[in-house]
Amino acid sequence: MKPALIKAGKWLLNALLPRTCAHCGLDLHYQEERPLCPGCSARLEPLPELHCKLCGLPLDGGAACYDCRGAGPAALDLARSAFVFNPELRSVVHAFKYRGRDDLALPLAAQMAAALDRYPELAAYNFAVAVPLHPAKRRERGFNQAELLAAAVAARRNLFHLEGAAERVRDTPSQTTLSKADRRTNMAGAFRAARPELVKGRKILLIDDVATTLATLDELASELKRAGAKSVSAYTLAREP
Repeated sequence: MKPALIKAGKWLLNALLPRTCAHCGLDLHYQEERPLCPGCSARLEPLPELHCKLCGLPLDGGAACYDCRGAGPAALDLARSAFVFNPELRSVVHAFKYRGRDDLALPLAAQMAAALDRYPELAAYNFAVAVPLHPAKRRERGFNQAELLAAAVAARRNLFHLEGAAERVRDTPSQTTLSKADRRTNMAGAFRAARPELVKGRKILLIDDVATTLATLDELASELKRAGAKSVSAYTLAREP
């Protein structure tokens, strides 16, 4: 299709179904692919250079956060994120996960893929695994946001997407209101390596949307290591500060 026709089609579609910024509600230009207006996009915060060398938590000083100087993640080797989970990004993630906006997966994954260059420590991880949803939750939502991100990031970064390598066997309650200790208890035994042959001896990069206490990612990393994974690190769209 000719570029002029594509441009005209986008204009007409936007005239019929105008798109608005996921955070402030401002009308978006018909050629804008991103879910945020330029002002809100400018307020997205990349993970700062000063972050915990293990879990990726933004820091005010030092090389490791309080938890990682004591009892940090037990199985997860590293965790990094593209952005800090600030209000603008929170609005986009909520639209993506809770309002059926699976179309946001590609622009968000594009930003994750671009930010991955900032972390040479993850360069050796060539195999991507999405954090799985329980089947009941996936039916309710209609898709697994982590799976969509993992597939798109893998395609952009020439990673091997190990779809179906792990599954969620317990439909755990929401982690939102739980303490750090309770989150770990809540996630115990939540995952199973469905296809151990896909992860054995490999360096696995877990993909998810938001990292908070890392309880979910650490539990999944533990299961994949029991299945023979050589090392397991995580890369998420956002990191709760």
